[in-house]
Amino acid sequence: MLLDGASLWFRSFFALPEKMTSPDGRPVNAVRGFVDTIAALVTDHRPDRLVVCLDLDWRPSFRTDLIPSYKEHRVATVGSGDTPDVEEVPDTLTPQVDMIMNVLRCAGITTSGAVGCEADDVIGTLAFAEAEDAVLVVSGDRDLLQVVADDPVPVRVLYVGRGLRNAELMGPIEVAAKYAVPTERAGTAYAEMSILRGDPSDGLPGVPGIGEKTAAKLITAFGDLDALEAAAYQPESTMAARARNSIQDSKDYLRAARTVVAVRTDADTVESRPDDRLPTQPDDADGLRALVEELGIDASVGRLAKALEWDF
Repeated sequence: MLLDGASLWFRSFFALPEKMTSPDGRPVNAVRGFVDTIAALVTDHRPDRLVVCLDLDWRPSFRTDLIPSYKEHRVATVGSGDTPDVEEVPDTLTPQVDMIMNVLRCAGITTSGAVGCEADDVIGTLAFAEAEDAVLVVSGDRDLLQVVADDPVPVRVLYVGRGLRNAELMGPIEVAAKYAVPTERAGTAYAEMSILRGDPSDGLPGVPGIGEKTAAKLITAFGDLDALEAAAYQPESTMAARARNSIQDSKDYLRAARTVVAVRTDADTVESRPDDRLPTQPDDADGLRALVEELGIDASVGRLAKALEWDF
């Protein structure tokens, strides 16, 4: 099980009220929600191994150098132009991320990040490298639908964009059915469709005049993005003139977007622990007890302990 850490703790923060506080008055709604989410996922899906994947760079230069608008609207206004980009995050969420990381460390739940990469790239790399166990990715980010696969192991995405109770389990068949892309290459075709339609939430303009349905039809009709783009320059192709012109005019964007949209499968990931199996007991039981007392998260940690069958 690969968890998209930031996606899940952002959702926990906004799903639960900030009146959930520690004994000293600090908000812990994201902490409680995130720990409860892990407990629920472990209970429902019983993974043997679990990794919380991290954004060590939420707006990597290898993407912004190609498309400067990538996530630009999420940059907080701080300092001078020489200040590194900082993601706009609610003031009361930022300290809770450190709390979550401390809970994970004491509990013995593995985290993984890669310098200069987003969590999506970590997930893509770990999923691509897995050759033994089925993989379940949990995220509220549709971009990760591109990692679904059947070979060499099943890779599925549990999409929680509408909450854990309304989660959708997506594999190649489900992605193909929902987005009208070819089943045999559903993940890659989804990414290509995303390039064509664009994504305002990520600052990706897309190809003018080509929305999701048109993008899916074009990808299906011509086979893949490379063949589609080549057909736009072939007078004898059956492509409509409007789409042909838009694709030709978007040549530079299409070249750049291939790198920007695709999750990496070759990131240099670093795990917090040598073993990503779920712990049979906390790595630091005393530290976890101290955090429970300090943050007032006894109920959430209790649910986690029950899910992991700890004697804690």
